[in-house]
Amino acid sequence: MQEYLRLENISKTYDRKVAVENLCLSIPRGSIYGIIGPNGAGKTTTIRMIMNIIAPDSGTILIEGRPLTKDFRNRVGYLPEERGLYKKMTLEEVIIFFAEMKDYPRSKTKAVVDRWLDRMSLGDYKRRKVEELSKGMQQKLQFITTMIHEPEMIILDELFSGLDPLNIELIKDILLEEKRRGTTILFSTHVMEQAEKLCDYICMINKGQGVLDGKMAEIKRKFGSNSIQVELEGEGAVARDIPGVEKITEFNNYIELDLAEGAEPQTILRELAGKVSVRRFEIMEPSLYDIFIDVARIDSPAPEANHA
Repeated sequence: MQEYLRLENISKTYDRKVAVENLCLSIPRGSIYGIIGPNGAGKTTTIRMIMNIIAPDSGTILIEGRPLTKDFRNRVGYLPEERGLYKKMTLEEVIIFFAEMKDYPRSKTKAVVDRWLDRMSLGDYKRRKVEELSKGMQQKLQFITTMIHEPEMIILDELFSGLDPLNIELIKDILLEEKRRGTTILFSTHVMEQAEKLCDYICMINKGQGVLDGKMAEIKRKFGSNSIQVELEGEGAVARDIPGVEKITEFNNYIELDLAEGAEPQTILRELAGKVSVRRFEIMEPSLYDIFIDVARIDSPAPEANHA
C-alpha cells in the first residue's frame, strides 16, 4: 500500500524524562493503524507531535513524503484524549463551529448535521446545550465534530475510553466505513481487544520506544501459538498423559492445552481422539494482549535483587 504518514526517529524529552525515543512508523494510506501500549508509554506524546501541537526534539514527520504544512490540521479529524466542548453552546452550534475552524463551508455542515446527530442517537438534542448531555453523549458529539469536515485522515487518542459496548460498536462500524472510502485512520489505545478487532497495522510502544511494529496478521504468525482448545465428551484429564502436553486447563465445556516446544497439534489430536470423543479442536491464535505482555516482559527485565 502507498505510504501516507511517516515518522523517522522522532524523540521527545520532558525535564530529563524521555517520553518518546527514536520512534519510527510507516502508516499506509487507507489503513487502520493502532498505536498501542500501557498508560504513560508515549502514545499521546506521539500523536501530539504528529498534530504539531508539540515539536519533536529530533526526527522528521512526513505526510505523503513531504514535511508537515499548516493546512495539515484542516485535512485531519483529531479527537484528543482530553475532551473539550463549549458547554453553553447547542449541539448544532458546536458542530458548525468546529467545522468552520477546519474551513468547511457552513452550507455543507448544515446539510449533514441532522444525519450525523441521528446516527449517534443525538437528534432530539440538536438545539439543547452541551451541558445537558451525559459524559458518553458528549463523547459522541465530539466524535461528530471530528468527522464532520470529511477528513482524509482521522486521529483518535483513546477513543473508546468511557463508551458503552453499543456505542463502541457504532463507532467501530463508522471507522470501517471510512476505511472503505480510503480514509487513513490512526488511533491509540491501551485496550488491546479493540486494536485487535480494528487494526490492519500496529505499533506497540513501551517506555517511549517502539517494541513491535508491522501488519497485524504477520505479527500474529510470527508469535505463533503453542496452545489448543478442545471441546470433548469425557474426562479431559486424560490429556495429561499425552506426550507433548505440558499443561491442561479445564473449563466447564472445554479444555485448553499448552504444548511443549516442537509438539505437533495433529499428533495430540490423534492421541486425544483415541481416548475421548472430540467435538472441536482449535489451534489458538495468540491474542494481542498476550503478545504485548510477552514483548513488554522481554523489554523490561526483572530488577536486580537487593543485597543490602
